[in-house]
Amino acid sequence: MSLVSVIIPCYNSEAWLGETLASVIGQTWKQLEIILVDDGSGDSTASIIRQFEALHPELVKTVFGPNQGAASARNAGLALAKGDYIQYLDADDLLLPDAIAARVEALERSGADVAYSDWQKLQEAEAGRFVKGECIMRTVEQIDPELEVALFTTFWSPPAALLYTRDIVAKIGVWKQHLAPVEDARYMLDAALNGGRYIHVPQILALYRIFHGASHSRRSPLKFVSAIFSNAKEVEAHWKANGSLDDKRKQALASCYGYVARHLFKLSPSLFDEALSHLYALRPGFELSWPKTAGVMKKIIGTRMTATMLALLGKPV
Repeated sequence: MSLVSVIIPCYNSEAWLGETLASVIGQTWKQLEIILVDDGSGDSTASIIRQFEALHPELVKTVFGPNQGAASARNAGLALAKGDYIQYLDADDLLLPDAIAARVEALERSGADVAYSDWQKLQEAEAGRFVKGECIMRTVEQIDPELEVALFTTFWSPPAALLYTRDIVAKIGVWKQHLAPVEDARYMLDAALNGGRYIHVPQILALYRIFHGASHSRRSPLKFVSAIFSNAKEVEAHWKANGSLDDKRKQALASCYGYVARHLFKLSPSLFDEALSHLYALRPGFELSWPKTAGVMKKIIGTRMTATMLALLGKPV
């Protein structure tokens, strides 16, 4: 039976970590090592980790370090991992009992590099209480038949819903800390950019916790949009270097740069100009959607001034 390394970055997760660890111990696949990385928590997370290690010394490896973010914590855990397969799991998410077994079976049967399952949202109903919500049951092919395009655009799954082979993890390399908070989406894409094949496991096998007001786009909009922009530039460079920047990929990049430009118009004028230059390089003659741009302008300078400026430019409000 193949060894599976379960890597759990932990930061101030005292409220959830016990339930998460119970979901790992309850797996039907028993050949596991559990790697817990405390990312400089200020609550009792470290104590919970030490207690769990004392109960299961044969299963557990631990790392304690300063707060550097989830990507850094995952990299620290990966450096200790000995498994044939790698399961990343956030400290507040849950695996259903057959999650690892079903994904290992799918990978071994298909010869694929990444197994992804369906998953369900755990929605915060009130502080500290969660209820099961929407089930996400879709395949990458439903987004786009080309894996790289699907993963670059709108297909996403939480780490709890994915299992990677050791071989593809070695090709991917480290998690990209500079792309936080979109580093998990990039890690999925990096598997495809390195030739990895995905296999779908059509079962709900993970529960993903969603907190009120926890959206990265709301908490730190500039950081969020800047990370999307940086990611797009890196992916464009990769596609160019590999000779795969076809019309479909150009369109995906142009849509991304358009999204970025509309949001950076308010957040960062210099990055707004840079995003437009990337957009125009891909789509000469392209014009931003003025109704959307006008909506952003109205929030900044008011309706009357926006109408005056757009009238001078010959653009309808």
